Amino acid sequence: MSEARSQPAESKNLLIAVVQSQDAEIARDALAKLGIMVERLPSTGGFLGRRNATLLVGLPEARREEAQEVLHDNCRQRVEFIAVPLESAPLPLPTPTPITVGGATVFALEVEYYEEI
Repeated sequence: MSEARSQPAESKNLLIAVVQSQDAEIARDALAKLGIMVERLPSTGGFLGRRNATLLVGLPEARREEAQEVLHDNCRQRVEFIAVPLESAPLPLPTPTPITVGGATVFALEVEYYEEI
């Protein structure tokens, strides 16, 4: 049985980026070209129930801004329409309402400790 290696993180960051599914592979490939490792988890948006992807990006503090720029450049916002019923109508007629979706929601966490097993 191999021995677990534990080590303090040397100014490591964990970026958690929630992106639309159609942008996930593009962002992942762009980060991979820079030598930044990414793990992709499928997820679903709470408000609209749209398919998303959650990207877990572990990297040194010095490369955080670089990774954020890549996400900014490769994850774009879109305007989509949802059907909202008119309240004053005698019958519930859906009215197309524009909403802005997409882009990337990025959380940056400082990692104090991690363990490789």
